[in-house]
Amino acid sequence: MTYTKTLKLRIKDKHAKTLLAMAREVNLVWNYCNEISHRAIRERRQWLSGFDLQKYTNGLSKCDGILIGSPTVQQVCEDYAKARKQFKRSRLNWRVSNPQSSKYSLSWVPFKARAIQYRNGQIQFAGFKFGLWDSYGLSQYALRAGSFSEDSRGRWYLNICVQVDSQPSGGTAAVGIDLGLKTAATTSDGQVLVGRQYRALEQKLGIAQRAGKTARVRAIHAKIKNQRKDAQHKFSTALVERCAAIFVGDVASSNLVKTKMAKSTLDAGWSQFKTMLEQKCQRAGVVFEVVDERYTTQTCSCCGSISASSPKGRAGLRIREWTCVDCGTAHDRDINAARNILAAGHRRLVVGIPALGAGRMSSLRGARLGC
Repeated sequence: MTYTKTLKLRIKDKHAKTLLAMAREVNLVWNYCNEISHRAIRERRQWLSGFDLQKYTNGLSKCDGILIGSPTVQQVCEDYAKARKQFKRSRLNWRVSNPQSSKYSLSWVPFKARAIQYRNGQIQFAGFKFGLWDSYGLSQYALRAGSFSEDSRGRWYLNICVQVDSQPSGGTAAVGIDLGLKTAATTSDGQVLVGRQYRALEQKLGIAQRAGKTARVRAIHAKIKNQRKDAQHKFSTALVERCAAIFVGDVASSNLVKTKMAKSTLDAGWSQFKTMLEQKCQRAGVVFEVVDERYTTQTCSCCGSISASSPKGRAGLRIREWTCVDCGTAHDRDINAARNILAAGHRRLVVGIPALGAGRMSSLRGARLGC
């Protein structure tokens, strides 16, 4: 079996000027589509599709001084129509090409598969040859649609879709994962993903912000992002390689970002980690389920009771280890929660998952996980 994967490769900096010129033309097409579409909705109550917008932009690529070809113009029209439908708005935000503006839009140049070729270590696009650091070996892939994109530091990347053969996982284990703030993720067998990348560089970031060093601030933010993504990739890949079933709690960051724990919640990157893990499980044929994690922290994973000594409420957040007064088992807070998530995941695969609570603890009493 095969699946589609997006590869991201760094373009050499000497091509930035050419790509910026192309990006300004892309913004021109986008803004034109934005105006035409909005007028059609306002005046005629007509929602123009991507195909309709292509008729209005037909011939633009043949104008003098225009660098982008017709495939890119067509792709911009399609992407605009798709974004307008996704956000359910009659008009989207304008794309700003002035880098000095506070509303500057990071540059972006989409393309169709037929508009790009890879030869002799270079990408050929719109009559130009772009050098890049080919860390994936693009010559072995059939290139599909993609885009050139700019990051906040002015670096350019090639984002290209390719077909990759799936590698089934040979793992046999099953784990539950508890997502948290002290540690971003803890598995039922004691593996830990340490997050808090922002907290580690928060002091340096504050110094750079107060000094007005914009480039330094962007570099620190990029470092935080890269460190978090690298750690999550390594952790999720190792899990998929050794597991046949993975269960994750359904904690939602959208609720916690409205509290005093917002900074730590965003630093943990739960959504990105769960998306990453789910995609890798699908490719490797590993069972992935998000289960109800209510009462998993308070419930003893050995006897299934909610004892008086278990951590409860906001006041119990500081309790990291506790001993069940009913069976005498000592628990690590996060590992205990992960074991309960694992048990809930097994029940969901068999008969559906019941809610954990004082009246439904009998279903857990026979689960002697890790005891």
